[in-house]
Amino acid sequence: MFVAALLVLSALAPQKIPAYPGLVHWPTIATLLGLMILTKGVELSGWLHRIGYRMMVRIGNQRLLALFLMGAAALLAMVLTNDIALFIVVPLTLGLGELAELPLRRLVIFEALAVNAGSMLTPIGNPQNIFLWQLSGSSFGGFILHMLPPFVIAVLALLLFTLRAFPARGIHVSEVRQAPAIHKPVLLVSLLLYIPFLVLADLRYTAVGLMLVAVVFFIAFPRLLRRIDWSLLVVFVLMFIDLGLLAQYRVLTSFDLARSSTLYLSGALTSQIISNVPTAILLARYSSNWTVIAWSVDVGGFGLVIGSLASIIALRIGRQPGSFAAFHVWSVPFFIVVGTLTYIWLSIR
Repeated sequence: MFVAALLVLSALAPQKIPAYPGLVHWPTIATLLGLMILTKGVELSGWLHRIGYRMMVRIGNQRLLALFLMGAAALLAMVLTNDIALFIVVPLTLGLGELAELPLRRLVIFEALAVNAGSMLTPIGNPQNIFLWQLSGSSFGGFILHMLPPFVIAVLALLLFTLRAFPARGIHVSEVRQAPAIHKPVLLVSLLLYIPFLVLADLRYTAVGLMLVAVVFFIAFPRLLRRIDWSLLVVFVLMFIDLGLLAQYRVLTSFDLARSSTLYLSGALTSQIISNVPTAILLARYSSNWTVIAWSVDVGGFGLVIGSLASIIALRIGRQPGSFAAFHVWSVPFFIVVGTLTYIWLSIR
């Protein structure tokens, strides 16, 4: 889709092609790539999967297991980004389903909601937050303070929805397998580099941080770099170019985006059409109110499955029949509840 859009826009204005690199927000790309490398190291180390398997034999019912998995998904999304958190939690859930009879489809759906809720809080929780953090110049802690209201609303809604969706029914573990082995060198290097990389990114020395991470992993674990989803990085570059070109046509000039309420509704609803990351990039061309943009597109990640790439990833790797329709049974009411309460908070703050 983004390639086709680029070809059309390039044909309409070929003289703008040399300016394409300037449309890309490279600090965001560098931050995203650094996090992709580090989180891939944590993922492939097997450490988190071992924790999951050990918890499985200690948890007595479906509701407690669901609360544990949702909490783990939300916490991981805060520090590993929502997409990466799903690549850890969903395969873990499918593995647990081989040990006991579990409502796998519903667990996967709620894990998609959980990572989107948890990722709202931090500037590295999801791609749109990474972009807006780098664009705004806000500190790491300052960004978190700005995002607390919608995050609290989303997490409380997640808790209530989870309690409603999963009964306190006992779990019978049919087979206890040996927990996966841990690749300690990869885990240690990933964890040791994580904080320095975030500090450098917070100080706006993202390129230095990326160089540090890339050089260490290239020397120590070159095969791991081949496991990075490079195509995803290309997609984000194309997003910046396409939406930068589209913004030059002033497609949103008829909306009063100077009003916070209009900006919020525009972001939340537009996310249901073109997804929340492109919406964030597009709205940033029209408004510098990054806080409201972040609130709107993060809330916009709920609702229709197109609203967030994380939701699409969850359903794809979950591979559960009927997931698409079942997802919207829970996600649309969740979007309405969280979206409405966040809008009310925005109106009275």
